[in-house]
Amino acid sequence: MPARFTLAEVDAAGALLRRGGVLAYPTEAVYGLGCDPHDQAAFERLFALKQRPPTQGVLLIAADFAQVERYIDFAAVPAAVLAQVRESWPGPHTWIFPRSPAVPDWVAGAHAGIALRVTAHAPAAALCRAFGAALVSTSANPHGEPAARSSAMVEDYFGEALDGVLEAPLGGQERPTVIRDALTGAIIRT
Repeated sequence: MPARFTLAEVDAAGALLRRGGVLAYPTEAVYGLGCDPHDQAAFERLFALKQRPPTQGVLLIAADFAQVERYIDFAAVPAAVLAQVRESWPGPHTWIFPRSPAVPDWVAGAHAGIALRVTAHAPAAALCRAFGAALVSTSANPHGEPAARSSAMVEDYFGEALDGVLEAPLGGQERPTVIRDALTGAIIRT
């Protein structure tokens, strides 16, 4: 079975991610799969676990704005838009921004932008702090299956193919966060 980490062991979970591991962790509504967005081998393992087409891309989750700002093309984002987004964070709000060159192509997939969230969910934020940067965040499920809402469901889906699981409570939301375009406000995912 994958390594299990409690919140008291979140630093060890962060270390596993820095070594190229793929980890399941609780988010606001479901368990997510995460890895270092700049580690292409880890990212490819994550996508193989999900059986997801590489063109789809993923979002990045962070503990604070400093962990995501390098991924935003600030020249393409009006100051008022940025201020509005920052007022919604930390919180269960995912925004798509024009992406900077710091976003690896494999993370964005076929998309011109990058979806970012500064989470208020304490376990996910603690994991980002332990890792020291923003993490890949995509639902913990094989493509087309329901997202895992427990560590047991994560293990049923992935078993020993997964490196670790951070066991902590979900954030209490019924559905994954809404994804909006930061520039237009258009809802991309409800």
